[in-house]
Amino acid sequence: MEAVRLIPGFFDRAAQEALVEELRAVLRAAPLFTPTMPRSGKPFSVRMSNCGPLGWVSDQLGGYRYQALHPTTGQPWPPMPQAVLRAWEALSDYPHPPQACLINWYGPGARMGLHQDKDEQDLGAPVLSLSFGDTAVFRVGGIERTDPTTSFRIASGDAVVLGGAARLAFHGVDRVIAGSSTLLPDGGRINLTLRRVTPP
Repeated sequence: MEAVRLIPGFFDRAAQEALVEELRAVLRAAPLFTPTMPRSGKPFSVRMSNCGPLGWVSDQLGGYRYQALHPTTGQPWPPMPQAVLRAWEALSDYPHPPQACLINWYGPGARMGLHQDKDEQDLGAPVLSLSFGDTAVFRVGGIERTDPTTSFRIASGDAVVLGGAARLAFHGVDRVIAGSSTLLPDGGRINLTLRRVTPP
């Protein structure tokens, strides 16, 4: 689809290793939690955390939303690593910084169904996705759920930008290919999703 950009190998191996270490520190301050679907209360198969001024959360009580505090600890989210902010500056083609960096942890069997990123007030900014660890099979379609989809693989260090006509494209992760990367000692995948939430 127009305006879906895959940037292979944006982070080299050394940069990936350095950023993963920074993310470990982020997750010590803001531990992974398991969000639930607003209607059914069914838990997501991925675990999540955030860094930056705002964090995306989901539960039955409040639905999908952004908030400034971790839902379990009640503490503010840690700052975004500088490497993440530099990636946004290099790839977003947007003059203002991201406000939220969602951290998704894909363990064995985790996936993400087709969905739109539409909880933001500012839809003029793109969505930037950064991947680390095992390769994901990424699926993207159009702005209607029934539109045809295509899939491609996203490897460790790759970046994907959804902007322009693709800003509201349905997208998801069909599966993660276990053992396809040696970056994370215990396997799995970390995905960072950067978004601008409110207009500047």
